[in-house]
Amino acid sequence: MTVQEYIDLVNEAYKDRGGIAGQREPLKTTSAKRIRKRMVGDLLAGAVLPPVVIGKVVDELADLNTADALKAAISDGDKSELSIIDGMQRTTALLEAVAETEDLIKDRFLRVEFWVAEETESLIYRMLVLNTGQVPWNLSRQLQVVYAPLVAEMKEKITFDRVLEIQGPKPERRTKAGQYRPDDLAELFIAFGLRKTDVDAKETLADEFSRLDMAEALSSHLYKDFFYPTVQMMVDLDRAFSRLDDQLAQSNGDGEADGRQLIGRNIFDSKPARIGFIVAVAIAVMGRIGMEKDKDKDAMGQRIATIMEGVKKLTYKLGEMNADDMNDFLKLGVLQQRLYGTKRSAVGRYERVFFEDAFRILIEENFDIPTLETCWRG
Repeated sequence: MTVQEYIDLVNEAYKDRGGIAGQREPLKTTSAKRIRKRMVGDLLAGAVLPPVVIGKVVDELADLNTADALKAAISDGDKSELSIIDGMQRTTALLEAVAETEDLIKDRFLRVEFWVAEETESLIYRMLVLNTGQVPWNLSRQLQVVYAPLVAEMKEKITFDRVLEIQGPKPERRTKAGQYRPDDLAELFIAFGLRKTDVDAKETLADEFSRLDMAEALSSHLYKDFFYPTVQMMVDLDRAFSRLDDQLAQSNGDGEADGRQLIGRNIFDSKPARIGFIVAVAIAVMGRIGMEKDKDKDAMGQRIATIMEGVKKLTYKLGEMNADDMNDFLKLGVLQQRLYGTKRSAVGRYERVFFEDAFRILIEENFDIPTLETCWRG
């Protein structure tokens, strides 16, 4: 039916919070208003909403054996008897969109599903199954579904040494620069969008604002234009730092201090370092969430181009160094002391903030620094 026909049909039920006990009224939280504003914008741009679900209690289901009989049962009688089982927020967005530009949207078509029952309890059951009964996915579960196509695209656009296989009896481990687990890459994807280092893929993404921030970043194509180049810069730096490895004594391989010396690869062995770099670049290019430097995509493009040029110059500089010069430049002893020299609580959070600050300094100095001690001690 058309949007106007739908609004005329359900208006009374809408005013009565959906016309069914327990149904949510239109949400008035800041995040709900943001998502409805996004939905209204999408509607005006021509998007098609998922079907809304309307319920109706009738005396005899057997009488509704034709399409015409069903239409008559839905349209006739007191419209307050209809129930909006699923779609209160979409209905609110449609009402707001019609109010903004009545002529533009009222004749658009909308798919409506009708659930007809002989008892109200059946409609309540349907509402519970559709809404309350949904099991929220944690981030890890979401990533299992989402990151397969993401990683496939990253393989095409970024020159990794390899993306490690983590399925099967013997999951692969990173042994050299340019190697990463697919779930770690997906976590970088989230950190880039949220522009914060405190991202835990094991926890439920319950923060409505985080979901909205991700949705806005995805819809504006910022990932496509800026995320892949950012990861490529990280890979290039990873390779450049690891040139030192053949000349230095091997560490224990996981970057933890146990009296042995860190090697170049150990910098980006660390998840906090990878996330810290990604977030530092994201903030430098797009600004923090809620206080973007500007929304001019061209200006963002210029900023990331400047950072890419800085990375290029630094990797070339490292490529020209011998082992002694490179060891002196990386200052891995200072890094080891700063990270592991003092016992502290919340080590993971400390490390993420530490690396974000370190790489932010590197970006602010346009990658032109005498040694990385400037960053490690910043």
